[in-house]
Amino acid sequence: MGNLLCCLTTTKKQDQHYPVDTDFTFSSPLSSWPSGEGFANGTIDLGGLEVRQVTSFTKIWSTFKGGSDDNGVSFFEPNPIPDGFSMLGCYCQSNSTQLFGWVLAGKDVSGGTLASPLDYTLVLSVDDSCYIWLPTPPDGYNPVGYVITSSSDKPPVNRIRCVHADLTDECETDVSIWDGAGDESNPVPVDPTGSNLPQGGSDDGMYWLDLPIDETERDRVKKGDLPTCEVYIHVKPMLGGTFSDIVIWVFYPFNGPSTLKLGLINVPLGRIGEHVGDWEHVTMRISNFNGVLYRVYFAQHSGGIWMDTTSLEFQDGTNKFIGYSSLHGHATYPVPGVVLQGTDVAGIRNDTSKSDMFLDVGATYSIMAAEYIDSVIEPPWLNYTRKWGPKITYEIGVELEKLENSLGILASASESLLKILPSEVYEEDGPTGPKMKDYWQGDER
Repeated sequence: MGNLLCCLTTTKKQDQHYPVDTDFTFSSPLSSWPSGEGFANGTIDLGGLEVRQVTSFTKIWSTFKGGSDDNGVSFFEPNPIPDGFSMLGCYCQSNSTQLFGWVLAGKDVSGGTLASPLDYTLVLSVDDSCYIWLPTPPDGYNPVGYVITSSSDKPPVNRIRCVHADLTDECETDVSIWDGAGDESNPVPVDPTGSNLPQGGSDDGMYWLDLPIDETERDRVKKGDLPTCEVYIHVKPMLGGTFSDIVIWVFYPFNGPSTLKLGLINVPLGRIGEHVGDWEHVTMRISNFNGVLYRVYFAQHSGGIWMDTTSLEFQDGTNKFIGYSSLHGHATYPVPGVVLQGTDVAGIRNDTSKSDMFLDVGATYSIMAAEYIDSVIEPPWLNYTRKWGPKITYEIGVELEKLENSLGILASASESLLKILPSEVYEEDGPTGPKMKDYWQGDER
């Protein structure tokens, strides 16, 4: 029902008459269809769940701004619902066309295909007059629609039904009719579970996530909060089931600027290297025969290294190995020091060192996915397929000119740097989430 970054308001245009206020009708009655095996009889059985189209509605709320022609949209609730059926979601369409839509209502004919939600999450509120609620389903069920209300009071849980997971599939936006283009200054906070992020589909470049607009909040979120930080665990079988990989994922809200090392000289590169959102990971490979840790993988940008257990650094008196996260870039390393991303002559610095700022992963973790463990429920954000931050393109020419002026090097020399620096310094965007990586199911790179 639109981009989560929008929060539109009504205007004086509401006094006008819009096509949506009139139902669409054909010029002449429809032809009678011949009888057949269930065709055009009004209902379809999906395997214990009978569904019916509902085409009559009660308007809940309208906005008269936004959309492709800036005429806004209207929200409707299906009414009446046929006897024995339950609402599965509300309806929304552009104000610029006559009302001609439908939603499905469902009837549980086998027992267990429908269930009432446990609660609701408020996805969006507009002008204290429109509230969009996402149902919180019981285990084994999924919501397939939203409830729209004109009150801030949560709707009753019997207002809508969730559908058994076996009868649902991932969905994504087909055509955006209300995306709030130009109104990104009114973003909507993301639910901690990610339930108000789009699920499934593919990375289509849509802009969904960014830092807060308020500068104070923006700086606070950039820095993260180490005392409340939580890592996310993915458990998967490897090497024919003889080993288990425990993948430790860490999310950083912001990737800081890069520093170029040019011989003995360190050159800050301004904002080059900055981007919103950064996913990094470390993988423990554990034997399924005896539960012993044999190897650890330290992810570094687009690759990484495996280290045998015998080569790891351990915390004194414990079996906890130590890893180091690089300054600003968050690549992981088994030992502290400086690693250049580029060549020995020139490259981007990856600095790590010992400090009193550390995270005890064993004390602050959540299992987000585990194959063959049915009790682990994946959080909604794990199936968010877009990038975790906007795309940023840097003016390399401007930065090179600064470099020439500050170092007194020739333009030809600075241009040669372009050939040895990592390609990501030219353009940055947020990463895709863990489940979108090619090594989510396979081995590390």
